[in-house]
Amino acid sequence: MKGTIIYPGTFDPVTNGHTDIVARAALIFDRVIVGVAASTAKATAFSADERVALARDVLSPFSNVEVQRFEGLLADFARQVGATLLLRGLRAVSDFEMEFQMASMNRKLIPEADTIFLTPAEQYSYISSSLVREIAALGGDVSAFVDKRVLAALRERWR
Repeated sequence: MKGTIIYPGTFDPVTNGHTDIVARAALIFDRVIVGVAASTAKATAFSADERVALARDVLSPFSNVEVQRFEGLLADFARQVGATLLLRGLRAVSDFEMEFQMASMNRKLIPEADTIFLTPAEQYSYISSSLVREIAALGGDVSAFVDKRVLAALRERWR
């Protein structure tokens, strides 16, 4: 499909679920931009630059995927890169209400862009960055949920 789509998020850390969504989006769209939000209200384990570097590393096999850091409103970033679509992942029904609200707000802020949703493969549907971060911080094994490079970074963070 022609066009540029943005998959925005904090990606702290990038999980196998994120990678699954990106892999499928890369098959559908000419250009996929993974937009790593620099400013976030969430407590993050990694700085924005570290999150960008990890995402670039993990997503490097996809030639039409680029990872960019952005600050401020997603609407401004979308206009800056010429995106006409926003991609959001839905893991469960519980995600829908918040994602629907964000899609509606983005429609007001960026009327020229639509939001589409993809669900991860079933084996990734329960994985969230915040759960992975918490398990890793407590010394648990998250190797089934993240790429080996992310695993190494998490272990280093909480060594």
